Amino acid sequence: MQNEPTVQLTAVRRLYEVSARMGAGRSLAETLQAVVDGVVDGLGFGIAVLNLRQPDGKFEVIAVSGSPEAREALLGTISAADIFDAEFAIADVWGGLRFVPHERLGEGEVVGWVPDVPVSDDPDAWHPLDALFAPLYSPDRELVGMLSVDLPEDQRRPGPIHRELLEIFATQAGLAIDKARLTDQLLAEKALLEASETTFRMVFEGAGNGMATVALDGPESGRILQVNDSFCQITGYAAEQLVGAFAGEFLRDEEPEQTRHELARLAHSKTPYRFERIFTQPSGNEIWLGGTAALVGRDPGRILLVQIDDVTARKDAERELRHHAAHDPLTGLPNRRLLQHRFDLVLERTRASGRPGALLFCDLNHFKLVNDSYGHEAGDRALREIATRLSNAVRHGDTVARLGGDEFAILAEDITPEALTTLITRLTTAVNRPLDGITIAVTTAIGTTPITPTSPDLDTLLHTADQAMYATKTHRT
Repeated sequence: MQNEPTVQLTAVRRLYEVSARMGAGRSLAETLQAVVDGVVDGLGFGIAVLNLRQPDGKFEVIAVSGSPEAREALLGTISAADIFDAEFAIADVWGGLRFVPHERLGEGEVVGWVPDVPVSDDPDAWHPLDALFAPLYSPDRELVGMLSVDLPEDQRRPGPIHRELLEIFATQAGLAIDKARLTDQLLAEKALLEASETTFRMVFEGAGNGMATVALDGPESGRILQVNDSFCQITGYAAEQLVGAFAGEFLRDEEPEQTRHELARLAHSKTPYRFERIFTQPSGNEIWLGGTAALVGRDPGRILLVQIDDVTARKDAERELRHHAAHDPLTGLPNRRLLQHRFDLVLERTRASGRPGALLFCDLNHFKLVNDSYGHEAGDRALREIATRLSNAVRHGDTVARLGGDEFAILAEDITPEALTTLITRLTTAVNRPLDGITIAVTTAIGTTPITPTSPDLDTLLHTADQAMYATKTHRT
């Protein structure tokens, strides 16, 4: 059975914000700093360093986050193209990551800055000489940089879920860096547009990103004037279907008249406007477009130069990232961190209404015998089945969370004593049903504690419910 993710839900919210800042329209320098800040703020590492691969193959440290000392020591340093070859030769391969444990380093092989932190005797603890690298690739698999991380917040070598989150983030970072390089190039070209209509047409038609011009002034405001081939390929529409139509016809407004309000703000903006909007293709399929809109020309007769990318894959990856960090990977139930978030909301509403809730602690009896007799794969199947039964037995709005092993918690808001008794009966009955292919009778012991306006923190209530569960189990035996 796998352990639950170690990344806190609040950190994932921060990571989601940083991922958005890495999107289309950022300069290369902004994107690189957003990458390392995202690792420190969103993934729980104390230090992140980004080596950008230069055209000659050498690596230059462009961005550092988490440690002023590391920044001072490393920023701007340039290394040979083969700087990572020796370390990767002795590294463990963790999917797309490379981990170099300190014990494999020979004497005198340490390169670069080393954090001054205590060394633990625990073999699973993070050592200051341990090194974890995430190669960053462009969409065509060109190596664009190397991300190195240090000092996990829990001071332990990252587990599978933590590694997967870092690998997903590194994939998005490589794509963002590649896009930012193109954005820098397009912004440089944009400065010449007013001086050369020929240059404008070359950049507009030849750009790999989707580009369009949109009228901003007069009665035609919001009408599409021109699109390039990439814009048509991304959106799925032919040029004749787009040109002359109003941009708002294809965009889904999340708020009333969102497109009209954005055009009004753009009319007074002096800087490029960055956006992410849902676009409806001819088939009715909805995709996410991310990009920038910048004013071109002089009033009257100004137009918007719009640059877009299909960022649907990044949005899907972000959703997956948030799900991994908030749910147990085996059962799909909320994990302890999501339980904490929902408990905080329930406690706040309980204090406002005065109506009590309840926290239930469920422990499975005889489950160890299932693993011992049938193997862990069968045990995992049984846990998934029990998780489904618990979810089906609770009321709408209740939360069933897996705490780890064979322990579960149920968060029930605004529940009477009679309803609580009925809920416990349903849960007990659901768990006690025989498991398919397993002759061992797995049952549950449940302990409860009320959630009142004066209740303390979640950990205290879980401990109280746990003790109540053991008292119930002892009484029955």
